[in-house]
Amino acid sequence: MANPISKTTKGKGRHYLSTKEGAGMTEAGRKAYNKATGSHLKAPQPEGGSRKKSFCARMSGMPGPMKDENGKPTRKAAALKRWKCGS
Repeated sequence: MANPISKTTKGKGRHYLSTKEGAGMTEAGRKAYNKATGSHLKAPQPEGGSRKKSFCARMSGMPGPMKDENGKPTRKAAALKRWKCGS
């Protein structure tokens, strides 16, 4: 299934955070996605709880590097850091 919203990280009305900001969707992005698909995406839960536990387990097991070829964190690494997964 193709992404129903544009993957913008810059400018007014952007739907995603940049890697430096921690990756993931903005509030506007979640609202647009929910409206387009009928989903019920919620904001991150970095303080704890079952959603955090589930996200960390799922995302940690995803294939792909934590750093790109230039040594910068990937979107995967940024998302795990934003959710406070790991140590």
